[in-house]
Amino acid sequence: MSMDVILEMLDRAHNGPIYKIRDWDSKIILKEAREKLKEHGLEKTCSPENPINTDDGLADNFYRAGFELAVELGLLCIETERLIKVSDEELKEAIKKAPSEIVLGEGRDRITMKNRKPEEKTKPMWLSPVGIVISEDYWIPLMQRIIENRVVDLFQGGSLETVFGRTIMSGTPYETLAGRVQAQMKDEALWRAGRVGMPSQGVITSPTVFGQVGGYGVPGGFDPKKDMALILQPAGFKTSYTQLHKVVHAINCGGMIAGGTDEMIGGYAGPPEGVVVAAIAETLLGVAIHQCAASGGVNIIDIRYLGSSGREGQWTLGMGTQALSRNTDLIVDCMTEQVAGPCTDMLLYESIVGMTNLSASGACCSKGPRSAHGAYTNHLTPVESKFCGEVFKSSAGITRDQANEIAKKIIPNYEEKLRNPPIGKSFLDCYDLKTSKPSKEWQEIYEKVWKELEDLGVKRP
Repeated sequence: MSMDVILEMLDRAHNGPIYKIRDWDSKIILKEAREKLKEHGLEKTCSPENPINTDDGLADNFYRAGFELAVELGLLCIETERLIKVSDEELKEAIKKAPSEIVLGEGRDRITMKNRKPEEKTKPMWLSPVGIVISEDYWIPLMQRIIENRVVDLFQGGSLETVFGRTIMSGTPYETLAGRVQAQMKDEALWRAGRVGMPSQGVITSPTVFGQVGGYGVPGGFDPKKDMALILQPAGFKTSYTQLHKVVHAINCGGMIAGGTDEMIGGYAGPPEGVVVAAIAETLLGVAIHQCAASGGVNIIDIRYLGSSGREGQWTLGMGTQALSRNTDLIVDCMTEQVAGPCTDMLLYESIVGMTNLSASGACCSKGPRSAHGAYTNHLTPVESKFCGEVFKSSAGITRDQANEIAKKIIPNYEEKLRNPPIGKSFLDCYDLKTSKPSKEWQEIYEKVWKELEDLGVKRP
């Protein structure tokens, strides 16, 4: 983390070329992405019949296109409508200086996150849960049950919808208070689970900078010595004072940054191929401009169903991950977006495809699950968290050909339901917090789907 770098980026945010956000969104991004696809012969290369890419040369071509797009575009600062551009040399230097491994946590829960390559046998790291909204009263016991399972390596935690019963409103003192309260609740959940040294990413309940300032690096807050500051970029090659404030705050606290952004199929960058190029470019720009130690990698949402479990979504996810993991030593942290809810076999089927894809494609870390695409309060249970982590790690070492065959067999089980998925049940309806056991129905679904995956060649741990 360098103060000189962030000062230079702040200067560019106030002195760079001017672009109106409307023109940036509607004209510039799609135009530039299309030109890169055409220039590198990447148009119409998405293969829905083979959801997991197995062509190294194609992945490398996408990386070159993404790198060039990063240099040509940069990130637009929303408040100033000025462009933060980086040169070819600056981007190469930032990628070179970025860590290929980082050590997080303490004691028994100390972990090393490191770059992985496609089909590597080294087991990746599993972060769970992500920011699904959880009621304040149930946050600690649910988080405890999830992280008691040691398949989980890192913790982010669900988002809070209230603090002391008050609705959290973005940019108000409620948000600042929520950052501190979430840190305290996190510590309580880790203590109850016997995992006090477990590393975390925070603060997830921070739609503006105030949650981060209230909870990261303050007394009793997230500890910069073992926890990462979570800084997510707006979609569409943008940054803002919120993100730049958070970067400066992380530097002030001596922390490391976990980054990321969502790219949308059908959004600013257009088709799957354009989204791959954009996702690579934005990941690299996050390293250069926000100084991300763990890059958010490729997080994909298909706007037709708000997930990434379909054929095009998985192709895009795998291609971008392979391009980054093959061509850099970055710590590539990706996720799959499920749309079905807990206590449905569809949620686990979606997870099989996403977890095997990411493991075989070289992701060093993944986070989730995104049960019911995060749209429903309390729609999260320890069962799918455990299942995702088990599949992700058990898939280390499988080939992309194997992952592709698994995807071709599993996707037909749910693809017709992607636009109208079952929302399933909240954890209160399919999990007993007193006994720490799922309902009979949910346990039977878990066992059934694991047996199907074992029959496809993935060994259950």
